[in-house]
Amino acid sequence: MKNYDQVYVNGKFFTSDEKKLYADAMAVKDGLIAWIGEAAELDTTDEEVVDLQGKRVLPGIIDSHMHPVMLAANQRQIVCLPPYINSIEELIEAIKKARAAQGPKTWIFGWGYDEGKLKEGKTPSRYDLDAGADDVPVCILRSCGHMRCINSKALEMAGINRDTPDPEGGEIMKDDQGEPTGVLRENARFLLSDILPKDSEDAVIDNLVMLSEHLLSQGITAVGDMGNLDDTDYYYVYQKARERGFLQRVSVFYMWESFKNISDFQFKPEQLDRKAPVKVSGLKIIADGGISGRTAWCNRPYLGGDGREQGIPTCTEDHIRSAIRFCKKYNTQLAVHAMGQSAIDRAVNVISEVEDWLDSDLPHARIEHASMPTEKALTKAAAADIAFVTQPVFLYAEIERYMENMGPEWLQSTFPVQDIMTAGIRLAFSTDAPATPLADASNPFVCMQSAVTRKAHDGTDCGQYHKVDIETAIRLYTAEGQYVMGFADNGMLKQGFAADFIVLDRDILSVPEDTIGQVQVEATYIDGHCVYKK
Repeated sequence: MKNYDQVYVNGKFFTSDEKKLYADAMAVKDGLIAWIGEAAELDTTDEEVVDLQGKRVLPGIIDSHMHPVMLAANQRQIVCLPPYINSIEELIEAIKKARAAQGPKTWIFGWGYDEGKLKEGKTPSRYDLDAGADDVPVCILRSCGHMRCINSKALEMAGINRDTPDPEGGEIMKDDQGEPTGVLRENARFLLSDILPKDSEDAVIDNLVMLSEHLLSQGITAVGDMGNLDDTDYYYVYQKARERGFLQRVSVFYMWESFKNISDFQFKPEQLDRKAPVKVSGLKIIADGGISGRTAWCNRPYLGGDGREQGIPTCTEDHIRSAIRFCKKYNTQLAVHAMGQSAIDRAVNVISEVEDWLDSDLPHARIEHASMPTEKALTKAAAADIAFVTQPVFLYAEIERYMENMGPEWLQSTFPVQDIMTAGIRLAFSTDAPATPLADASNPFVCMQSAVTRKAHDGTDCGQYHKVDIETAIRLYTAEGQYVMGFADNGMLKQGFAADFIVLDRDILSVPEDTIGQVQVEATYIDGHCVYKK
């Protein structure tokens, strides 16, 4: 009788388990790691033996903050980023091409524009989009996801004109004559909610299945879906997607803003099973915007402008408290998007009013992004056992706008990884894909490179004090990702844990730091089964 189903030998295993970080052999039984250690200690019979030929092996990557539904949909939209689009002129041509390829009355969508990546160095306007198509609605989402640019047709359909007031927590940008420019910031972007067409459930599922293969090619075996811009219950969508071939483990967060007024909204016990491949983690709140779009709510003004621009708070303290009450009722997590100092302070202060409400080892609350925490926020968050999830890749990808908005000194103190960890706060890395201006926004190795080098894509120094070593970067993408997401027995190569692991084409622990982003995955395994091979 076989002791194991498969035995993997001659590998360089990095386990992410602090008690035993390295090994050279591993045995799998029934989809779980049955043994891991030194090959000389392995007792085998006639198991299937796989020679890894000295390749580096890591636990499967856990991206604890991304938006798979949005990322999947973007695959079918205009990609408004280099190398595809480098100027407003090229964007106009792409819109013209899309218009020629479709029928009348059909929306044209694009995603990913970042004025810092465009030759003109400015945000597109309604008139730019009109030059591409003025007879159908056009909607282009900024890379951060917190701003939309729409054409005149879409403004007309939404009933937005010079007399339309700004919604609470949002802004309709207007020109010197008081006319809308087509740019909708933060909560103003929801003024389109009632008129935006929705993909069919089948289309969403097809998109997700297509995305799954791409994520597997990047070694991503589990994801946190941190909410979408509509009130669809994506837990059930993911259940159906798995039936058609979506393979990643998924933990779903619901946008409280979209669901709080639904009278029968609730979490069912089966949705909260941590061992299930699709589970619900809790609620998500957005407390401010993004740095690159100057909407992160800061305690100091951005550079340029009138010297008073400090971002936009997008929710009240009472809104956060209402979400906490719901999370306490269902014993689930609360995640708060907060980038600027003021937004982080507000979130941490309100959460700290309440004792940890979870009866588990998970963090009851998470601060998403945590780009500029004050010393007071760090102290309070540590005392309250609030976890942070951050994205050093933003520095790498958005350097043009970060430098313009903050300058070098302020820039270097953002995403203060070392300060967060020194404070004793549990921290995980993620990409927030597609909410960053990278054509391949979900690539975890680019994020790791950014964390290890603290240099942008153009070589700009983003603060060497906050560098981490590659081992730490991997752990923050695996074991710590598991901690904040709450997947049971995952994120480490450890006896009794799921056999989710990846084989790399080069040794990520020894390659030059500035080439980490070039690492590729040769094979990905979930529950001991090879689900991707290059």
